[in-house]
Amino acid sequence: MLPLARTAPRGDSGHPMRAFWLLYICILGVPALASPPADDAVAAAERQFAEALARDDGLDAAEVLAVLAKARYQQGVIDAISRPAEAKPWKDYRPLFVNERRIADGAAFHREHAALLERVAAETGVPAELIVTILGIETNYGRNTGRYRVLDALTTLAFHYPPRAEFFRNELRELFLLRGPRFPYALEELTGSYAGAMGWTQFMPSSIRKFARDGDGDGRIDLWNSLPDIAYSVANYFVAHGWEKGGPIALPASVAANARRIDPAGLTPVYPLQQLNEWGYTTREHLDPMTPATLLELDGSDGREVWITFENFYAISRYNRSPLYSLAVCQLSQAIAAAAAATP
Repeated sequence: MLPLARTAPRGDSGHPMRAFWLLYICILGVPALASPPADDAVAAAERQFAEALARDDGLDAAEVLAVLAKARYQQGVIDAISRPAEAKPWKDYRPLFVNERRIADGAAFHREHAALLERVAAETGVPAELIVTILGIETNYGRNTGRYRVLDALTTLAFHYPPRAEFFRNELRELFLLRGPRFPYALEELTGSYAGAMGWTQFMPSSIRKFARDGDGDGRIDLWNSLPDIAYSVANYFVAHGWEKGGPIALPASVAANARRIDPAGLTPVYPLQQLNEWGYTTREHLDPMTPATLLELDGSDGREVWITFENFYAISRYNRSPLYSLAVCQLSQAIAAAAAATP
């Protein structure tokens, strides 16, 4: 069992296991650098940000600026988010996440916390093994939640990274709005990934505000130390994104020699299963022919793989937009469930 130490929400010494479609290779733990001289544009942007929070959210602009003054520019954050991404085919990506160690670790965690996980599954419809898989992939069960101060990371990206400044300014705003009895942490104490994701769940501030849940009934949201909060929050995230209890996730497709070529625009299940069958894509499972589905084609270890994916696959993809991530989560969760059930 991995003990849930009652500590301040600070990260461990490892790096977050965020599994991207385009894998970012980021180095965590870079020492904080002194902030570069704030030019007029950055200073003006910070003032406008503080004034907007005062006008729109009722915060005190002077207090917002005082907190921003505690932030330290992190060149490591800019380096990590700017570094060219490395695409991997499914045949190379899958072994990183679906392997014996991850299966064994997941099964052990599943058994150790079975009562809680099954209670969450019964109440939400989200399988226990899916929750376990997400926590294993994202942070290795809380061991690798990130070492950057979230205030540093989000301030650096909000005011020193123009390509995504709007997104990160919104996340910085969400961070300020987290303060209160339900999230009683000093903003400058929070740690997370280079992009500002926090806790075992690796939620961004906006996701904490929207989807995090108080699972232990203490009136607080603690995604670092409260496993009930953590498990219910992951489950609620999937429910909010359309998870269907007992529904299929992804099934291998048999492809007819004369199958119609389909190039879906995304992962949204837009074709009735019957239509895919008529076009030459079938599966052994007997499902409602009107079940919405779509196709996913990958470069597997034995050649071309074609999958029929469903609404629950799309729900997983809201956690990480990579289709490889979603399929790895699907397969790893199935392996963990089998291993947990087989162990005495």
